Amino acid sequence: MGERKILLGNEAVALGLAESGCTMATSYPGTPASEVLGAMDRIRKDNGLEMHLEWSINEKVAYEVALANSYTGRRSAVIMKQVGLNVAADPLMSSAYTGVKGGFILISADDPGPHSSQTEQDSRLYAMLAKIPVLDPISPADARRLIPLAYGLSERFEVPVMLRPTTRVCHARQDIEINPVTQERKLPLFEKNPARWAATPKFRLTLHGQLNEKNRRISEDESFMPVLLNPDSIRNGSRSCIVGSGAAVGYLQEVMNDLGQWDAVPAYRVVMPYPLSNSFVDELLARYDRILVVEETMPVIEMQFGDRVKVSGRRSGAVPSAGELLPEVVEGVVRSFLGLPKAVPVEVPAFPGRRPTLCAGCPHRAAFFALKRVFPKGVYPGDIGCYTLGLNLGAVDTVLCMGASINQAAGFYHSFAGARADKPPICATIGDSTFFHSGIPALANAVVQGARFVLVIMDNSTAAMTGHQPTPALGVNLDGVAVPKLSIAEIVRACGVRFVEEADPYEMRPFMELLRAAGKHAKEEDGGIAVVISRRPCLMDRSQPAPASRRAVRVSEKCKGCDFCYKQFECPAIRPQGEKEPILIDSVTCTGCGVCVAVCPHGALELEE
Repeated sequence: MGERKILLGNEAVALGLAESGCTMATSYPGTPASEVLGAMDRIRKDNGLEMHLEWSINEKVAYEVALANSYTGRRSAVIMKQVGLNVAADPLMSSAYTGVKGGFILISADDPGPHSSQTEQDSRLYAMLAKIPVLDPISPADARRLIPLAYGLSERFEVPVMLRPTTRVCHARQDIEINPVTQERKLPLFEKNPARWAATPKFRLTLHGQLNEKNRRISEDESFMPVLLNPDSIRNGSRSCIVGSGAAVGYLQEVMNDLGQWDAVPAYRVVMPYPLSNSFVDELLARYDRILVVEETMPVIEMQFGDRVKVSGRRSGAVPSAGELLPEVVEGVVRSFLGLPKAVPVEVPAFPGRRPTLCAGCPHRAAFFALKRVFPKGVYPGDIGCYTLGLNLGAVDTVLCMGASINQAAGFYHSFAGARADKPPICATIGDSTFFHSGIPALANAVVQGARFVLVIMDNSTAAMTGHQPTPALGVNLDGVAVPKLSIAEIVRACGVRFVEEADPYEMRPFMELLRAAGKHAKEEDGGIAVVISRRPCLMDRSQPAPASRRAVRVSEKCKGCDFCYKQFECPAIRPQGEKEPILIDSVTCTGCGVCVAVCPHGALELEE
């Protein structure tokens, strides 16, 4: 027996990959998948494994790098969240046709709810579109168990396989046995085959036919057939059954036990939602009059049953069409399906909430405040990251997807340019990691299309929102090994931008003057896009050096309780004490950045060493 540890779901996934002989894993960080690659790095170091791991610049890059490793016969994995799969959709679709050699697993972590995403899209629909198999784990231990099976399936049929954990699997914790991880060396070998690896449209038709045949055989593979969870229920001759997949299966089992229905109604777990076994579908349609499908988030299994009379679920309205299937939701669905009385609603005490806000001392807050003061009537396209919380400061008007702030700024400019003489200033914001991810082509396009706006690149030297992964500008990789630093300023200039300046947002007045100069450049006849790089490390990043000294902020007798600092700057360390009462600085929360001193319109805040 090995050592037992309580592992996070993403740590269990990492362990499964390492145990299964994965030699390359690539990723772009995104919740709920961010912890997988970091956990793999720890396992690699603890066990002395030879494995290439990388934080790639975006998900498309990550997919294509790992895929090439698979072409040489070695096991690979690419890891992302569900909206990241949108970025990697192009190589996904094509690789399904070309297939793979070494086992290739695409881990796409879905976020039903959603908890930390723009959408609660279902990655299984991408698997259906690409015609690749997808596996639905129900727990951390189950995710670990499925990974070697997924690698075997991938190599047997030479096809990418998707593993689709959800937030409740990724961020759950479970007691798991851990044994030392060993590694068998497999030399890479790339066998040239242009008709497959570089297939032209004529050959793609042939590959598509082969993929369809693979799917037919995969759907009937005994290792992935749906499982009856409660065999004793068959003896009762019920004409109704329930089919579930993913995390909802655990809730389903608990609910049916609590309701005394576990031995009365058959419950099936679908391990592989696509391609669903035709023989399983035919068997259930023949045996039962009523079939309930419980799955997140889209009706992937339900659609493959086809019969809309016998089968109910999200398509039919028996299961809510949006949102996470929490235990209380599953209970309500099961009660309704089985004709049981509705549950007595539990009254939850109402507590005042607090909206999420940027951390005390966050340099982004200072940059947003300056932006709003310099361009009070501006249009502010925003982007994806912790700086999205510029919403609270009134300095973010749109949030669409990674890199969209630059494209939307260009779109706003072209919309206003020829139609209104009193066009508003356009001021876009984007983070450093997001700029590398998808901002560079957007900026190049905006320049050559003649757009004019101010772009503030929020450079805090890390991918802060997802756990402080390094950016290409930091000069270190996942291992902390020194690599070439990529200069954001040089890249911006290479895109054709002539106004490129860097500044520290903590220096509020100089920063505001720089923004005014940028706004002027965007308006001048011979001007254009103006880029200001707001540079100050994230205070939460422990890899950054600590400030040399911490300065306390004192509230003087000039404070009349106008609450301007509290309402317009929204620092968590500033606490209002009531109407016309002096504000309070929370010494525990305050980081001593001193920006609020410049924010106060009455000079009521002072710095102390």
